[in-house]
Order: sequence, then structure tokens, then C-alpha cells
Amino acid sequence: MSEPRDYLEMSFRSIQCFANDGRLDVQELSTLLQIAERDGVIDDNEIRVLKNIIARIKPEELDQAMRDKLAEVAKKIGA
Repeated sequence: MSEPRDYLEMSFRSIQCFANDGRLDVQELSTLLQIAERDGVIDDNEIRVLKNIIARIKPEELDQAMRDKLAEVAKKIGA
């Protein structure tokens, strides 16, 4: 069985998300999480990518919807 490469797709998509308006919105983060979850397991590479993406979010960009989504992601990846 080959190694899943979803983390590469997540990385590429995150670049597109930040490039279009310089920020990540809730829908974009949801899409990235869906990619990570589509095989039923969020693996170490996907966790690493999600943490790197989340680290790029600026505090002033956090509204309540984003805080809620970040809490969901943190629960799922053990952050």
C-alpha cells in the first residue's frame, strides 16, 4: 500500500488560500480538514501541515467562527 499524499494536497491548497486574499477563512480551513480526514485517519504529516497552517493565522483574523473551527481541529489532532 502506498503512503497517502493528502498532506501534499493540503499544503498546495493552503498556499492558494493564503495567496488569494492573504488570510485563511473558516471554509478554507474546513476544506483542509476534510482532506486530512477523507481516508479516516489524520496522520502525522497531515497534523504537521495543519499546525503549520494554523500558525500562520494572525490573532486579528480570528472571529468566533474561526475560533470554534480551530477548537474542533485542535481536538481532532490533539493540539
